[in-house]
Amino acid sequence: MSRHVSRVTIAMVAACGIAVFGLAVLPVNGQAGQTTTAAPAAQGRGRGTTPAAPASAASTYRAPRTPDGKPDLNGIWQVNNEANWNIEPHMAQAALQMRPGPVIPVPAAPVLAMGAVGSVPPGIGILADGETIPYKPDKLAQRKKNQDTWSQSDPEVKCYLPGVPRANYMPYPFQIFQSASQFFIAYEYAGAVRNIYLKDPGPAPVDSWMGQSVGHWEGESFVIDAKGFNDSSWFDRAGNFHGDKLHVIERWTRIGANELLYEATIEDPDTFTRPWKIRYPLFRRTDGRQIMDFKCVEFVEELLYGAYRKNPLPR
Repeated sequence: MSRHVSRVTIAMVAACGIAVFGLAVLPVNGQAGQTTTAAPAAQGRGRGTTPAAPASAASTYRAPRTPDGKPDLNGIWQVNNEANWNIEPHMAQAALQMRPGPVIPVPAAPVLAMGAVGSVPPGIGILADGETIPYKPDKLAQRKKNQDTWSQSDPEVKCYLPGVPRANYMPYPFQIFQSASQFFIAYEYAGAVRNIYLKDPGPAPVDSWMGQSVGHWEGESFVIDAKGFNDSSWFDRAGNFHGDKLHVIERWTRIGANELLYEATIEDPDTFTRPWKIRYPLFRRTDGRQIMDFKCVEFVEELLYGAYRKNPLPR
């Protein structure tokens, strides 16, 4: 009897399995030969994705308003991507191999000793709409030199100010302070700040790391025209760079309760053959986060000046 029951039970389970499998392979809504994919609106929102979908959301979402009727961009915002390592698409690799495409040279022993901590996570980059960085041919050698000497040459290693647009996709939060008469951005990294003029004061009196920014509203977007940069900041740890003719036009658009779409057009006629664009989402910190002090100068004093000690430390 028990054997009979067991055989019947096995037969019933098998039949159910066949039925479930049959249902699983039936076409949805009678559309034979088609497969379903994730809805476009759900794509481009996670870590390391270039947000094509949020751009359409920007046309339908209406942001909360400040007292003067402008979209409210106040808050603490932060990226969720790998752009600070490399704004271009890249594979996982060791820290001294930060180039697009396949992994190439073997890194130095100190980096190997760091194991996974000394590695670069993969990322699809933040270049918009299939863009590439259009370097002039004679500038590619400088980028390669930057890549090969990254651990000594990257301004971030030395705690220099990050520049624009890099300040906005470093892996640290920043805070926007917005009123009818002021627009100010405070960055956690290195205490960097930007005072966005709402009335053009004229050309920048001197070139600087963070440049001079002038902002205005275009519908739902706050547009910042940034110029007056020096040639010392980089776009990422992969050695992508610019000259002192850098001109960045940023668009900040609230596209959700806790999401901003950041877009920037980058021009530099001395370095690039044409303008190019980046795009990615920023996310509001809703966990009670505050901007902390990250005064990193004290951490690089030995790196920059240790050789001048009376008795230098071993390196």
